[in-house]
Amino acid sequence: MDEGGLLGGKFLFKKLPDGLLDKTRVRCTICKAEFKYHRSSSSLAYHLRAKHPTESTSTGPRQSTLQEYGACGRITKNVREKVTNSLVVWIAKNCRPVSIVEDDGLREVIRAASGDECYNLPSRGTIVSRLHTLYGDQRAQQSSKLVQVRNDKVTTLGTDSARNMVAAARLLPFEHMPCMAHILQRTVTVSLNDSAFERALAKCRKIVGHFKHSPANAQELKAQQAAHGHQTEPLVQDVPTRWNSTLEMIKRIQRNKFGLTTILTQQNSKVTMLTDQELDRLQKLEELLEPCRYVTELLGGERYVSCSMVLPALCHLFRIMEPSDDDPVYVLRFKKIFTTDLAQRRDSSNLTWLKIATALDPRFKDLKCLSKDERREVWASVHDLLMSETDAHQPSAQTTEEPSPKKSKMSICLLGSPDSDTEEEEDAIDCCLNLYKAEPKIDIGECPLQWWLKREGAHARLAPIARKYLSTPATTVPCERLFSLSGHIIQKKRASLSSDNVNRIVCLSNWLSAKKD
Repeated sequence: MDEGGLLGGKFLFKKLPDGLLDKTRVRCTICKAEFKYHRSSSSLAYHLRAKHPTESTSTGPRQSTLQEYGACGRITKNVREKVTNSLVVWIAKNCRPVSIVEDDGLREVIRAASGDECYNLPSRGTIVSRLHTLYGDQRAQQSSKLVQVRNDKVTTLGTDSARNMVAAARLLPFEHMPCMAHILQRTVTVSLNDSAFERALAKCRKIVGHFKHSPANAQELKAQQAAHGHQTEPLVQDVPTRWNSTLEMIKRIQRNKFGLTTILTQQNSKVTMLTDQELDRLQKLEELLEPCRYVTELLGGERYVSCSMVLPALCHLFRIMEPSDDDPVYVLRFKKIFTTDLAQRRDSSNLTWLKIATALDPRFKDLKCLSKDERREVWASVHDLLMSETDAHQPSAQTTEEPSPKKSKMSICLLGSPDSDTEEEEDAIDCCLNLYKAEPKIDIGECPLQWWLKREGAHARLAPIARKYLSTPATTVPCERLFSLSGHIIQKKRASLSSDNVNRIVCLSNWLSAKKD
């Protein structure tokens, strides 16, 4: 209530000649009518509603009735269930801690979004119980899908190149497929350790540490980036186990070289900026490492066929790493070490499987990444696969109910030798391969598995073999991502998580993300 006024200033106490206020009489500020006042504004509010209805809505807040309070802004039971289930899915998919339901900020956000000022988050016990139920449902769905899969679909085992993993793979009845991304990154590491770039890289690491370990220096870098019109970004420190981190470190230093030079010069720091010669070397190294990054990311995809891409991708790298007359000595040394090491690692991988997969991919079936002699060997291997598949599906002599009648010598002479059946089968297989070779190539962005699915009728004998080889992943990068996810979950504040709960969270995060995609 304003001093000397009632109902938001719509009524004022009458002012006496001596300047004092008469608290027994009030005057309407709209129509100037006077009324008696006895500590109750009911009659005054009635006057506003009757004479001034447009002004009566702003007379101030009114206490809600019990029925109005229960019906206004309260979410229903069904909506509450949806909110709880959405919280469970969010916690599982994004690996959030269950204790987040005790966060006052989250509660206020949901209250503001729902309009229910009395909403309370579900308890931790409710969320844990729902997580277990969700895990059971999702696991049952995944199990039902696995039941429908034939047992013979498991053909290869992918691992990194660690000696213990390679030794374990020999004991299992599967083809071993080394992770090509691991192989490539190992080659990059070996080449960098034995190259003339190491001194420049060491200076880069000191510069990055100088700015990452000091908030003041980092703030100065942001100011310099803004002054030069560059994007505000922190420097990146390379880590041996983090792929392509050396390349990203070089890129960011190259983009911010003017700002870094200005700051280090003003500070008169012991950390010195790279010289022009060293910057030129890093530029050469960036040109060498960029194709490796592209190939690593290409082979590490999860949503497309990658096994048949290995040999064309490696062939592309070998072409880039070919020595040139214009290359400096340190570049020639890097290329020599890189090609020698990568060739050795490639030869020790499952080349036969990779070659057949490349041949059965309608994108690369011309096999330009191989020599002519290797091409003939690959098609001979595919021919043998077709022959072995044909022999495996033929009924054995023991399954026949009646023995076939013996042929007379005259019929053998007239109809041909027993090898004629084999010759006919050879001709049929050659016809099958020639029909596939005559098919036009498809675009690099198309899916070869979809191509085989649409043409399974025309290539009935070759399609099952193609699916078997093309479905093999080229890398174990998806597994590595799951390992990294586990490391993000198990932290200092979540050290008491049981192994079962960690398993549930990792599985649910993967299953729910795949379901959305």
